[in-house]
Amino acid sequence: MAELSAFEEHRGRLWGVAYRITGSVADADDAVQEAWLRWQALPDGEAADPRAYLTTVVSRICYDQLGSARSRRETYVGPWLPEPVVAASADDAEALALDPQDRVTLDESVSMALLTVLERLTPAERTAFVLHDVFAVPFPEIAEVVGRTPESVRQLASRARKHVRAGVPRRAVDRTEHRRAVEAFLAAVAGGEFDGLLKILDPGVVWRSDGGGKVTAARVPVVGDEKVARFVQRLARGFDPARMAVLVRDVNGAPGLVFVDPVGEQAAVFAFTVAENGLIAGIDAVLNPDKLRHLDLDAL
Repeated sequence: MAELSAFEEHRGRLWGVAYRITGSVADADDAVQEAWLRWQALPDGEAADPRAYLTTVVSRICYDQLGSARSRRETYVGPWLPEPVVAASADDAEALALDPQDRVTLDESVSMALLTVLERLTPAERTAFVLHDVFAVPFPEIAEVVGRTPESVRQLASRARKHVRAGVPRRAVDRTEHRRAVEAFLAAVAGGEFDGLLKILDPGVVWRSDGGGKVTAARVPVVGDEKVARFVQRLARGFDPARMAVLVRDVNGAPGLVFVDPVGEQAAVFAFTVAENGLIAGIDAVLNPDKLRHLDLDAL
């Protein structure tokens, strides 16, 4: 039986790979658990390179998951957004399953904007991109995961990279500027300031909300600063500050907002994309309670 310590050494990396490939906390947890069961069944010394072996195993599990996930998402009600990962602070690396030294290079790879674009890729393209461009896995090893030749995998990663570059704005501002934009948004919402919202929203801002048919949410993206500002104002009218807490927390690697109703045990998580001009270019609101069950609301 392979050693537990060897598996635990790589658990964070495995979860990080699984989450980026699937976009699901639950699926990532399942994939890591299945990888552990397979690792347990492996005779001692069989894997010469545990890190490479386990990365291949968990990636193949997630690649297989993507097929059934795509069929489920085709019938999904409204926009599909990834399950958010919420950390109490920027220093809470464990919430993102990252080694501290990896945070600078990998935080952007877990952004809601990127994970949403990855949904448009084929399972093979997504897996190749995550493994090669994010985790620097060599093409021959990725070929074992997706059942293609190394040259074919190189082409998959190249196509995926072009889609990502075209669809994902880079995080062009630092954390301080990003947080400033989020706090300005919150202040404008709390104060009912329509003009204040317009000042912080990029003219081409896109609002996406994922209710999954379980709660009220916009079924199509809302585009444009005035439309988004009016939409947000309508939502704010139903907000009861005496009952619901609003927390500024790291959401998928950058400052975001978490709305928590302790009495009703309900929550909503907002991720923000802040453009180079310091204005909010994207707001992704995860409202579907099924996608928030993994959050420990008391710990936030």
